Amino acid sequence: MPPLIIGLAGGSGSGKTTVAHTIMERVGGDRIAFVQHDAYYRDQSEMPLEQRTLVNYDHPDALETALLIRHLHDLRAGRTIQLPVYDFAQFTRTPQTTRIEPRPVILVEGILIYVDPALRSLFDIKIYVDAPSDLRFIRRLQRDMTERQRTPESVIRQYLETVRPMHIEFVEPTKRFADLIVPEGGFNVVAVDVIVARVRAMIETKT
Repeated sequence: MPPLIIGLAGGSGSGKTTVAHTIMERVGGDRIAFVQHDAYYRDQSEMPLEQRTLVNYDHPDALETALLIRHLHDLRAGRTIQLPVYDFAQFTRTPQTTRIEPRPVILVEGILIYVDPALRSLFDIKIYVDAPSDLRFIRRLQRDMTERQRTPESVIRQYLETVRPMHIEFVEPTKRFADLIVPEGGFNVVAVDVIVARVRAMIETKT
């Protein structure tokens, strides 16, 4: 049977990753192939580092979405994929890849996964994780400083120049495509319970 493909979208810092990890823990990590759209940022190794920092990473053109679509078709057909590995400190892909095996559930997470109609059409369930903009900014600031070696000044500048305007132009409008909107992300226990129950039920109907 074809796998269940779930989309998990929402603004940067909304709590998507928390929801994703909760789903994987409760449904079973061995049953889920987790794919992040962030892994598909384009290879920019031929550009100087200074130039890479100026790219608008919150615009759909910054991502190789066609490759993600191809990989999802492969996973749905039962074929293994090689997921790109992106280095956020160097603003480019690494030569390494991660082997992802087909699973009964494919969970795809990213801020822009509902923008492209071809990608959007692949999802059996579309979830949008929502959170107030001030909380999203605070979470992004903490993450980028801790995990991506960014300075507070660079995070604030990027938020004002690209993250916020691109959220308004591209991310927020895709909320209308969602089957389920989750306020407060992973802290919304009731919504997460509903998602987990639905995923389990759909898996059972496919097996």
